Amino acid sequence: MDSVLLYDTTLRDGTQGEYISFTAKEKIVIAQKLDDMGIHYIEGGWPGSNPRDMLFFDMAKEITFKNARLTAFGATRKQGITPENDNNLKALLNSGTEAVAIVGKTWDLHVEQIMQNSLEENLAMINDSVAFLKKRGREVIFDAEHFFDGYKANKEYALQSLFAAVDGGADILVLCDTNGGTLPFDIQTIISCLTKKLKQKYNQYDHLPVKIGIHTHNDSGLAVANSIIAVQAGAVMVQGTINGYGERCGNADLTSIIPILALKMGMQCLSGENIKKLKKLSRFISDTANMTPLNNRPFVGKSAFAHKGGIHVSAIMKNPLAYEHMQPELVGNKRRVLMSDLSGKSNVEYKAKELGIDLDADGVDSSRLVTRIKELEQQGYQFETADGSLKLLIERFKDQFKPMFELKSFMVTIIKEKDRPCTSQASIKISANGVEKITVAEGDGPVSALDNAIRKALNKFYPGVLSSTQLVDFKVRVIDGREGTKAKVRVIIESRDTNNIWSTIGVSEDIIEASWQALADSLQYKLSKKEGTGDER
Repeated sequence: MDSVLLYDTTLRDGTQGEYISFTAKEKIVIAQKLDDMGIHYIEGGWPGSNPRDMLFFDMAKEITFKNARLTAFGATRKQGITPENDNNLKALLNSGTEAVAIVGKTWDLHVEQIMQNSLEENLAMINDSVAFLKKRGREVIFDAEHFFDGYKANKEYALQSLFAAVDGGADILVLCDTNGGTLPFDIQTIISCLTKKLKQKYNQYDHLPVKIGIHTHNDSGLAVANSIIAVQAGAVMVQGTINGYGERCGNADLTSIIPILALKMGMQCLSGENIKKLKKLSRFISDTANMTPLNNRPFVGKSAFAHKGGIHVSAIMKNPLAYEHMQPELVGNKRRVLMSDLSGKSNVEYKAKELGIDLDADGVDSSRLVTRIKELEQQGYQFETADGSLKLLIERFKDQFKPMFELKSFMVTIIKEKDRPCTSQASIKISANGVEKITVAEGDGPVSALDNAIRKALNKFYPGVLSSTQLVDFKVRVIDGREGTKAKVRVIIESRDTNNIWSTIGVSEDIIEASWQALADSLQYKLSKKEGTGDER
């Protein structure tokens, strides 16, 4: 079985993405997660460029990585000085990593017009820098920046830049599609030509004198495809980032590349057990980066194995292969069935089973339940994104819903004083187990105040149960704007506790009432789950 080395640059190239930044401590935690995953190389950053990365490498010296080779990133020496006097190369050595990656120019446009350097001096910079690091016992990865653009513009010079790195002792040549504009068939053709040239140059016709890697960007939406075709053409290292984070449109997404290589192409890169951690790793990185996870991200996205159409659901109940290209569990994901006005009996039956409800045992007419759901969807509800409310709806339909509390009344007051921001206060009266409670609380806004008041009241009936539950997202959508201020609004609340996330929905002409419906369902769902199973969902 052919093997491929995985090189993660989330901590360096990934942080060049807009809105993405990690502290040195966060980078350490991420590096440990990547190491636990089995990633072969972790690029920690550029120690010669900023204090944060220097601190990261200092902290990393106290950590033993089980699987990964930590890598420091830098550039070739500056023009006109020796490697021994180059502060950037000194910083690479001081980082203490076994492997270093240095970037060098391979496109004559960059050498002459951007660097204002001579072509000859650039080749010397590449050769000198690689040799300097090799003589000091480092594994050297040469990142050939803009290689594919350089090859198309000046083939001979692009090749000379690679030969300079090989002559210096480079262990791996990484071919970079830095601008992200190269097409897959060009990637394949150029790598095939390069491998022939390398064999001819060094008279090694049975094998290449150096390993080939690939580093692609997603400006044409082809980063993953270009990485895969590069492997087909002979690359044995793939560089990328978790979730495809990176500058402009991002880098090649390792959460897609890993399952394609391992599960689709049968190549050795990660163990099956580690691949099952992929979705969890994806979510951890997005949470740490404070980026909203993409639901439609292949393999690991929430919607990657979601089914909405009734015909599709009916088919996967018989054989999931009918509408799924692989088992979602292989990447740590799961199958989801969505409820909407497109749903049929199959959707309802599958969804009820998923939510732990046995419709058959109670003789529930699935057709009537489908009709009821479609009626509510017509009114503006959207259960495909509100599993919590759907579960409560089915239980109510079966007359099995036991409310954990009942609303008697609430009042929300908003106070606006001149030159001061609005303040909100909510008072609420609820009952539980035949006992009524009235509480008052303030909040940053009316919904926040209402949330604080109901939690304060419920804590008297169910002490500590809601302590780990928090609201993580709040969405408001006007259903039909043509009605103006009389239009219905849809409120979707996403909540989470220690282990799970659930969504609930409310619909009304009044945004506060819609918010209350969604908020109440969220808390009813949590409390009933605790009451019914003794654990937290």
